[in-house]
Amino acid sequence: MAPNGRPDQRRPILVVIEHEHRTTGEDRIADQLRRRYGGDYDVVDERTGAAGLATLESLHDRDLQVALVLCDRPPEHVAAADAVFEQVKGLYPEAKRALVVDWGAWADRETADAIHRLIALGKIDYYALRPWRSPDEYFHRTVTEFLLEWERSVSAAPREVTVVAEGWSPRAHELRSLLVRNGVQHQFHAADTEEGRRTLAAAGLEGTTAPVVLTLDGRVLVDPTNTQLADAYGVDTSLGAETDFDVIVVGAGPAGLAAAVYASSEGLHTLVVERESIGGQAGSSSLIRNYLGFARGISGADLAQRAYQQAWVFGTTFLLMRELVDLRSADGWHVLTAADGQQARARAVVLATGVSYRRIDVPSLEAFEGAGVFYGASVSEARALAGEPVFVVGGGNSAGQAAIHLARYASEVTLLVRGASLADSMSQYLIDAIDAAGIRVRLRTEVVEGGGSGRLAWVELRDRDTGESWTEPATGLFLLIGAEPHTAWLPERIERDQWGYLFTGPDVMESHAARRWPLERQPLMLETCVPGVFAVGDVRRRSVKRVASAVGEGSVVIQQVHQWLAASAAAASAAGPNRP
Repeated sequence: MAPNGRPDQRRPILVVIEHEHRTTGEDRIADQLRRRYGGDYDVVDERTGAAGLATLESLHDRDLQVALVLCDRPPEHVAAADAVFEQVKGLYPEAKRALVVDWGAWADRETADAIHRLIALGKIDYYALRPWRSPDEYFHRTVTEFLLEWERSVSAAPREVTVVAEGWSPRAHELRSLLVRNGVQHQFHAADTEEGRRTLAAAGLEGTTAPVVLTLDGRVLVDPTNTQLADAYGVDTSLGAETDFDVIVVGAGPAGLAAAVYASSEGLHTLVVERESIGGQAGSSSLIRNYLGFARGISGADLAQRAYQQAWVFGTTFLLMRELVDLRSADGWHVLTAADGQQARARAVVLATGVSYRRIDVPSLEAFEGAGVFYGASVSEARALAGEPVFVVGGGNSAGQAAIHLARYASEVTLLVRGASLADSMSQYLIDAIDAAGIRVRLRTEVVEGGGSGRLAWVELRDRDTGESWTEPATGLFLLIGAEPHTAWLPERIERDQWGYLFTGPDVMESHAARRWPLERQPLMLETCVPGVFAVGDVRRRSVKRVASAVGEGSVVIQQVHQWLAASAAAASAAGPNRP
């Protein structure tokens, strides 16, 4: 705290509203927080909901940061906590919010209903168990996780990477999106702001109009390529001398990362090749709430980074920012070639290339990509759209997650869906959250035009049933409109359906791909029409488009890779010592 007893302008604040009938003295939550976090955070303690709201409004008026709000629910005022959290959401949309409950309170139906309702309505992030001893490490684990999430999303503290560029530069958007999806913490300064000019001047680059990237170790990159940026934050973009592997996994989305973890942990020499960012399409999701084991939900980027670290610790080799252009098979090896000529080979290949969002067929909108028009959730741009009207196009879970995330900042969020119902393509928990967040949903509606000066300013919409068109202001348009598999680079002999999805297992023998199957045995469940080449995740025909199912396929396929490797080794041994 500052000498006058008021919160220090430079320090984030933890707000506790703990009603005085519960505890007193050193057993209060605020005292435990001060002992543990007092060196870096200020703790404000109030005894009633009304006093807590007054304090939060005062902190907001003074432009102070609030990282976390903990509030219990007094029995005599059942709705008190609801009102507090509703106000906090408006004043500090990025602050973490938790309802404090006693140990065992989940057995109380009223308390359980309150927790479920507050989470469904987006008023709290989760609940916290009231500490009953000092120190209570379970309580502090919850608090620390909240603070880590908050720090990653909003803290003004120095980051590993700083980006300075024009505010709505498409290239700057691409660089920032790449950083976010690869889990690299960064801060952004518009070049025409005081902080932006100061940063450029310190780097000796006054007046530079191209995007500038500065790293924690002092490197300065002017308009770097994606590969140069990846090199700067320490990932491998070249293979080196080692080019032979047991298995090569193509794609570092959930399916590919799961395959890498299981392959490496079981002793297979494994290479993962990724053309863009760790996490694939799932890496752009702002929050995945239905993935097993993460009760509070987890961002796609965070989940992907955890999987990447897990695979790396087991010894997986990663080659990032490399676009593959060919896959050929000869003498028991599958050889992969990158656009820059690098080659690697393996006895088995797992294709986990995933899908990308389909491009919108509206030429006028293409000029605004990165300047108001974004493919995917693009969480890096959400804060820049604070107080502005935005539209999300799509009816799947990713579109729902993006709309809910944007609703924390935008003045109004409209979800545009071509179909007649959200229930056909979106999980019920997301539909409930969209309704609770006040997000406008327009069914049977599509975008047909858009325009602006330098950045998107408006969109023209059309009712698909009546044909009526109208124009609405829009500074952000997020497109999550279906998927296109990354299979165009594969050779013709690897069969796919009319949409580009790969045939695997029984589908191989039940389709025109059967004529290309060369062995007497049937293809393994996840094997393509080329023996030893497997496909998992969204790129596979008839796969379930969920993160959990992609991870499941990525883990299961390694058992089939072992079967293939064992059979290949046995065949080579039977053929004699001269066989390659």
